[in-house]
Amino acid sequence: MQQYNNKVYHMATNATIYKVQMNVADMDRHVYLDQQHTIACHPSETLQRFMLRVVAWGLNADPNLQFTKGVSSTEEPDLWTKSLIDDIELWVELGLPDEKRIRKASHKSEKVIIFAYGDNAAFIWWQANKSKINALDNVSVVYICDEELKQLESVVERTMQLQLTIEGEQAWLSAANANVTIIPEWWKR
Repeated sequence: MQQYNNKVYHMATNATIYKVQMNVADMDRHVYLDQQHTIACHPSETLQRFMLRVVAWGLNADPNLQFTKGVSSTEEPDLWTKSLIDDIELWVELGLPDEKRIRKASHKSEKVIIFAYGDNAAFIWWQANKSKINALDNVSVVYICDEELKQLESVVERTMQLQLTIEGEQAWLSAANANVTIIPEWWKR
């Protein structure tokens, strides 16, 4: 808090900025990228969720896939790819979005991928939304377990050099201080 002219102002907590050099070797899609990212972690975002965003980028690696404002904006997904005429080609959402948000994403984008997480809540969310999501042809859901998210958190440094190798339903993330195996569980492709 700061005081100015006898009024008290609450200062917004600043986001933490991370520099990520991400090298991706996706053997399944034959995508090989080496890209630098400067990513803001919002004060309300956990490091596990932050690292899930980084991994979601790697699992969908494309030179045009961009990090958005994320939790700072309700109008944008966590990641997206847009065409030259500003159409949304890929909408990547993290968490357990409600039906209204899923439908909105489905109508606005050619393809939607939801990265569900939270061991107990994710399973309940999936059972409650499964039939509605299955009715949407362009929506996919992939689940990442809590144990893998905890391991991803151990990788976090302000400046990271990451190597993500993807082959046959598995991914291996290597960093200077840890290695993490990620086995995405596809609930709907």
